[in-house]
Order: sequence, then C-alpha cells, then structure tokens
Amino acid sequence: MALIKHHLKYIAVLVFCFISLNVSAQKDSYIQSLNHQNHWVDSVFKKLSRKKKIAQLFFVRAHTDRGQAYEDSVAKVIKDEQLGGVVFFQGGPVRHAQLINNYQKLVKVPLLITMDGEWGLGMRIDSTISYPFQMTLGAIQDNSLIYKMGEQVGYDFKRLGMQMNLGPDMDVNNNPNNPVINYRSFGDNKYNVAAKGIAYFKGMQDAGILTTAKHFPGHGDTNVDSHLDLPLLPFTRQRLDSLEEYPFQQAINADISGVMIAHMNIPALDTTKNLPSTLSRPIVTGELKDSLRFKGLVVSDAMEMKAVIKYFPDGEADLRAFLAGNDIIELSENSERAIKKIRKAIRKHKITKEEFNAKVKKVLAAKYWAGLNQYHETDINHLAEDLHRPAATNLIQQLSDAAVTLVKGSAAGLQMIPLHRTALVSVGAEGTVFQAELAKWYTYNRWFNIGKTSTAAELNDILTSLKDYDQVYVSINDTRARPASKLDYSADIKQFISSLAAHNNTVITLFANAYTIADLPGIEKCSALLVCYQMTDALQRSAVKVITQQLKPTGRLPVTINKDFTTGMRGGL
Repeated sequence: MALIKHHLKYIAVLVFCFISLNVSAQKDSYIQSLNHQNHWVDSVFKKLSRKKKIAQLFFVRAHTDRGQAYEDSVAKVIKDEQLGGVVFFQGGPVRHAQLINNYQKLVKVPLLITMDGEWGLGMRIDSTISYPFQMTLGAIQDNSLIYKMGEQVGYDFKRLGMQMNLGPDMDVNNNPNNPVINYRSFGDNKYNVAAKGIAYFKGMQDAGILTTAKHFPGHGDTNVDSHLDLPLLPFTRQRLDSLEEYPFQQAINADISGVMIAHMNIPALDTTKNLPSTLSRPIVTGELKDSLRFKGLVVSDAMEMKAVIKYFPDGEADLRAFLAGNDIIELSENSERAIKKIRKAIRKHKITKEEFNAKVKKVLAAKYWAGLNQYHETDINHLAEDLHRPAATNLIQQLSDAAVTLVKGSAAGLQMIPLHRTALVSVGAEGTVFQAELAKWYTYNRWFNIGKTSTAAELNDILTSLKDYDQVYVSINDTRARPASKLDYSADIKQFISSLAAHNNTVITLFANAYTIADLPGIEKCSALLVCYQMTDALQRSAVKVITQQLKPTGRLPVTINKDFTTGMRGGL
C-alpha cells in the first residue's frame, strides 16, 4: 500500500506539472496581456491610496538564514508599508515556503515573490537543485534542452510559492576578467547569448513564471563589480547598439516580461558624471522604453549596491530610479524614506499622472498574470521530494552530456587502452567522481591526488612516479562555489600541470571555468583536452562517458580564451 501511495504521489506531481505548463503555454504572454483591459487590476488600483500605489513598486530583501529577529523586522516593513514584493535570498526551501506563506498574510494585495535563479533555486537556496551555469549551457548545441530547463525552473519557482525569476543573464561576456558576470553569461557570441537566453526564458514563461533579462544595456565588458563601485562603460553608441544591446533587443522581440537595468556609468548614452544607468532617464526611458520599445516591467538592480548609493545617498537614488522609468525598485536601503520622497515628487508634478499610474498597473498586471488574483498558499507537504523529482535530475545529466567540449585531440584517441597501467590524477580535489567512474574501465589503475598546498618536492616525486604509467588521465578541479577566470593554485601546481601535459598519452579534463586555460601555459601540449566548465558530479560522469566512447562530445566553446582556443571551437571527432 505504501508503495502504491508513493507512486500515486509522483503521478500527481507529474500531472500537476504537465497541466500547469500546458495551460500557461496556451495563454497570452505577460506582454500580450497588457493590451487588454483588466478588471481585477482596475479594481485593485482604485482601492489603493497614492502611498500604497507607490509601495507596490518596492520589493524588500528576505532571508531565512538570519534568524527570527531578522524575519520579524522584514515582516514589520511589509505590513506597515504594504509593499509590492519580496526578493528572497539565502535559506532553506521549507523555511522559505513557510515564510512566503506568512508574509502573504500581512498584505491586502498579494506580494510578487521573486529571486535570482539564474541556475535555478540552488543559486540562493540550500538543499535544492542547481542546473548548470549559463557559461556551461553556452556550449550546448541543442537549445531545446535549455527550454526544458526553463520549464523545470519555472515549476520549482511555482512549487515554492514564487512568481518571478530575476534571470536569465543576457550579458555578452567579452571580458575574461569580468569579476561579476563571467560564468553567469552564455558566452561572448551575441547570437548564442540571445538564442539561449530566449530559449531559457520562454521555458520559464510557458511554465507561468515572469522573467527578467539582465543587466541592460550589457554588463559583460566591465572590470569593476557594481556591488562595490560604479563601473564605466566607455564604448560608442554604435558599439552598444550592435553588441551589448543585441540580446536584449531580441529578448524584447520575443516578449520577455521584464528587463533589469545595470548600475553602470555610460557616457555615450548619458553624459551626467557618476550617474548609474539605473538612474538615467535617457537610458531607462529613452533607450529601453522608447528606442527598443520595451513595454514590460523595468526592474532596477539592487538599490543597496555601492555603485548607486556611493554618489546618490539618503534615498536620492530611489527617487531618481523612479523618475528615470523603473517600474520595480528592488532592495531600497529604506523604502519608507523613498516612498515619502516619491510622494513629494508626484505632488510637485515631476512625473505625469499617466506615467505613474502605468507603472503601478504594470506591477498589478504582473500579479494577475502570475495568478495572484487567486492566491493560494504553498503546500509544504512533500516539498523536498517535489523539488528533487527525477525529471529534474535527469535533465541535469542531459544538459551536462551536451555541454562537454573536446577542444584538442580526437574522441577516438581519448579512450587509450583498458589493460595498460593507468594513472588517475586529480588536481585540487581528492577522491572525485571522475576518478571513481574511470577506475571502473581501467583494470590497472592508481589514483594520485594533488592538493592546493602540495609542495614542489611532493609534485616532483609524483611526476617521477607517473613516468611508470602508460596513460595518464588528469582532472583539474575548481571546488569554489563560483568558478573564477583564474584558478587558486600555486605557481608550483601550475608548472606541474604544464610538465604533465608534455608527457605522451596525457588526457586532461577541466572541471573549471574555461578561461582558466589561459592561466595554465603549456596545457595545450597534452594529447587531448576536454572542457567541462564547472565541477559537478553530473559533468564528471559526462566526461567519463566521452572518454569511454559512450557519448559523442558535441559541445562548442562559448568564449574565446586565446588564439589557440576560440569561440565555437571543438576538436576532432
């Protein structure tokens, strides 16, 4: 009986997923819905005071990993000010769902719940699934897989009680040293970025989730983190039009529901000194709304970031963001203060009544489109199981299989000879899935583990030992949660990798940011080189499938690393 109930529960989840995806896929997009009069929106709008209308534009930060006092302080702000939405950050899935239910009880108009979920819930929430990073997805040639990922992420958001994803990232990352975008981008080819971004957000929107392309007009060629300071984008308007803005224009043409504005100073679009693009009317309204004809939700990047409050403190940034044309102002330092400033600006006719009303109605229309006009609280029962359903984990493996990129050597040359003495060398991690899976295929194998603190003497001893092996499989592993462009390896370890690559019959697999190849001179001398972009169990299994001829490597490099490894490249098959 228990087994029958278990199967029935999974069938119910699958039926719910199928119905919700198909029903939402058949209705108008959010953008299309704006063309129709909405009686619920009109009714709610008429009941709101001016102060409460302004409050609908503000979204507050929420966590479930900061204790009860923090949760209560956010609850007080939501209740007192009747804000429009909440942006969730770190915590656990059940705690998040419970807190979402609690916060929704505090407001007369349901909150729009959102989160940064570029690679799914796992970007912020522990004990949940993370899909591959967008740089990994950039290598995939079958965009229908990315659409399916969008559907699954959409299901996860809805299951948790959220209605909007602050993703995908549609920046063209053409600066390898970009400290804030980098692996979060689909790559440096604007056409690939646009196609994959559209596939991803269409999957989410067809699952009934509002989406947000970011960071307009393009954060991919910066060397400053806008969380810490104001980046300068010194390019010409022609360059911005043809490169940075291209994916956003395509996303707008494909009916994306939202666009997030970056905090960057862009003299070609607005010459005001130290003015972040978020606060610029020529950029937000002139460029995005008028020139690109975007009709959806314009969302500010976090208003607590140093790039914006450094030059416009004490609520001035919030007011300017409102007047510039943003519809949603997220993470204000003090929303009560900001609302007062905006009320005063409206009284002084610094914005037309029509423009202000349109902002509020767009937010309310988003709530209606996402189903909040018939709000139901999130069911906590079986939440963890539903978020780890087989359809999701199977798709992660499919995406990983499709991303593996052979950039040197041939697929036929990877397998070598099963009965030869085989060394399985792991750099930066010990006892990996990659080693365990490969060991099943080579009878005479020995594992070597190179730690990040290994000394030059230890590395030389291992090099000497490896001369006794007929074939050597090396994995280079980045165990950091965010894979940067340079590995946190010592110069001795990087020299060890170079020396190892020069040996005959050495196959290297990179479970790290593709840009790290440039940080490993001599790696190109190896017999074969596989790029897997990040260190996950699924990608390690995918790499073994390629090496053992179970899988054909179809991935292509999504970025240019140097003259030897360029965008779109793959090795001989």
